Amino acid sequence: MLEKIIVTGGAGFLGKFVVEKLIKRGIQKENLLVPRSRDYDLRKEENIKTMLEDFSADTIIHLAANVGGIGYNMENPGVLFYDNLIMGTQLIEQARINKIKKFVAVGTICAYPNLTPVPFKEEDLWQGYPEETNAPYGLAKKMLLVQSQAYRKQYGFNSIYLLPVNLYGPSDNFDPSRSHVIPALIRKFDEAISNKQKDVTLWGTGKASREFLYVEDAAEGVVLATEKYDKGLPINLGSGKEISIRDLAYKISGIMNFKGNINWDATKPDGQPRRCLDTSKAKHEFDFEARTSFDEGLRKTIEWYLGNKQEQTLSL
Repeated sequence: MLEKIIVTGGAGFLGKFVVEKLIKRGIQKENLLVPRSRDYDLRKEENIKTMLEDFSADTIIHLAANVGGIGYNMENPGVLFYDNLIMGTQLIEQARINKIKKFVAVGTICAYPNLTPVPFKEEDLWQGYPEETNAPYGLAKKMLLVQSQAYRKQYGFNSIYLLPVNLYGPSDNFDPSRSHVIPALIRKFDEAISNKQKDVTLWGTGKASREFLYVEDAAEGVVLATEKYDKGLPINLGSGKEISIRDLAYKISGIMNFKGNINWDATKPDGQPRRCLDTSKAKHEFDFEARTSFDEGLRKTIEWYLGNKQEQTLSL
């Protein structure tokens, strides 16, 4: 039974939905802490110690991350490696020292080797080096799996590790300098429509594939794992379906009624060639499966952006 929970990154894209689902499960707001970076910079060990003194938790769900799309990863490899590694590894160590009953580490699909056979199975995680454009981020998050398993073996520390695929949905980050592919495409097509552009140029060849998980489904997976999963093996969270970036672009442009041409800039990187997960372990271990169809999720995401784009623009 969950009692007092810290959700790092609980004010972020995925975190807001995780917190919402915990409250719907009956967790009282006074038994939830969503630490903000202005109060507890989790890159600093003394701030983590203070946080755990201020709030006596039994569970930590670690969602906080410095994250972005391909461009952001290429521009900030050192920052992404350091921030994500130092936050996670110090948090796990202090959780162990403070006898936290359960630690939920949320990793990334970027941890998988570049040429992982599709569908990605958890057993394939160590079969090669990650795709180079996001390897520093992926490896930093992957080390939290190593630490979790080492601490389970030596200290009996109950830390689990989840591997969510690319997320999308309302409240995503639509900042062009940091956004992932779906919000980036939505914003690009909307601006082209507003400016009456006849052409849109997109990164790469469009041949790479991705799998996407609607953010509310992902939040449900995180909460189910927190409630029901207590093993050391990593678990994929995904929809189990892939789509090429080219088909994705045409799907989004169709929903948004963009009538112009789509061009591809092959001088820009595609990133990992394919991404699609085997999600059978999540179904077997804690009965998780994605519920939201991709078309429904895209429409909800586009509707949210169109209803909030002025606020998004002002926040940049």
